[in-house]
Amino acid sequence: MERLTGLDAGFLYMETPRQHLHTMKIAVLDPATMPDGYSFGRVKEVLAARLHLLPPFRQRLVNVPLGLHHPLWIEDPDFDLDHHIRHTTLPAPGGQHELDALVSRVASTPLDRRRPLWELWVAEGMAGGRVGFVTKIHHCAADGVKAAELLVNVLDTEADAPDPPPPARPWQPEPVPGRAARVWAALRERVRQLLGIPALVRRTVAGIRGVVTRRRAGEPTPPTPFTAPNLAFNRALTPQRVFSSTTLSLTEIKDTKTVLDATVNDVVLAVCAGALRRWLAQHDGLPDRPLIAGIPVSTRNPARQGLANSVSNLFTAIPVHVADPVERIRIIHDSMRHAREQHNVLGAEMLADWSELTPSGPFAAGVRLYSRLGLADRHRPPINLVISNVPGPREPLYVAGARLDGLWSMGPILENVGLNITVWSYLDGMHFGLVACPDTLADLDVITAGLPEALAELRAAF
Repeated sequence: MERLTGLDAGFLYMETPRQHLHTMKIAVLDPATMPDGYSFGRVKEVLAARLHLLPPFRQRLVNVPLGLHHPLWIEDPDFDLDHHIRHTTLPAPGGQHELDALVSRVASTPLDRRRPLWELWVAEGMAGGRVGFVTKIHHCAADGVKAAELLVNVLDTEADAPDPPPPARPWQPEPVPGRAARVWAALRERVRQLLGIPALVRRTVAGIRGVVTRRRAGEPTPPTPFTAPNLAFNRALTPQRVFSSTTLSLTEIKDTKTVLDATVNDVVLAVCAGALRRWLAQHDGLPDRPLIAGIPVSTRNPARQGLANSVSNLFTAIPVHVADPVERIRIIHDSMRHAREQHNVLGAEMLADWSELTPSGPFAAGVRLYSRLGLADRHRPPINLVISNVPGPREPLYVAGARLDGLWSMGPILENVGLNITVWSYLDGMHFGLVACPDTLADLDVITAGLPEALAELRAAF
């Protein structure tokens, strides 16, 4: 039995019928090299043999009475692997477009909180005999870096690698703890947290004072939330999602960052800026100031490797109003540097520390009311979009002898922040996954198609 951290539990409290807080990992495998050949039954056998390497897959939530503390994870006494694995066949021609359409459908429904919070959809019918795998997992169980760690646990670096050894101890389900035990444990932990509030307040005040001192000294600062322009997709959500993907050359992106003395992430943001600029211009909505993007950054450290979420956020400018692509990347580079400096002054763990004190009942009720009343349509967005970049493996990977050909990811969108662009690298590819609400951004594929054009424009400029 293990309690969710405040940061993990926050993804539960923020979930509503319109705001789904799951993430998705999309993989395409070529089973041609599988020693025993491919079958759906073989998929279940392989996953069952690796479940001990995926701890969240057999854990489910148990709530604390009266919302006195964050929920608990227990080893699900009713775990049934067949409930979590789904089988489907893509329509012809079985390409990336058809796989993206499946991801869109799967992303549009929430996970069942009565069971472990994940699903795996196996999509046959892909061109060339390939097979698509669409995994949906709740954000409270894994952020991008944690998901990458779980993925590495079940993949091999050689096609003929042996099966993983069995667990040291057989898996044991847990009984659901009694009501009194959950209440007593929650009260004890809350008292310990209350004793730590004075130290947390001191750290917070010191961080805020440091930011104020920087501003008074004239130091450049990152953009401030709620100063972003209001775009068409910065609206209240509906339950539906649309997903779109593409792949760019990692070699070209690295060449670009070297020439421009930037980072890979700077180039990724500049490419997104170029694609968004084209889309906004087509819709006569090009603003006269930059967009604001939230950039998730990992705060994981060796002492806290087991956490599901170790993440904070930076806010950076996305200068879609600037015509010169090289100037755009220089603005982004400076904005990211200032955002990191301010983030370091505030303290990377501040968000996680305060989230431990979140009152679950009032917070979740407030989020549901905000969503139900459509209040996101009545104020300026805090930010315009989220852009996440997770570095992935550079060597070919295999599972049960099948080669991993492609890997994409999808993060959640939020009320008033209706676009998420998540990038995972694998081999020589930068795999972009975009998600939006089709009722506020019906032509997401236009932005996706603009990404390779924006990279070509940036490379041509220098």
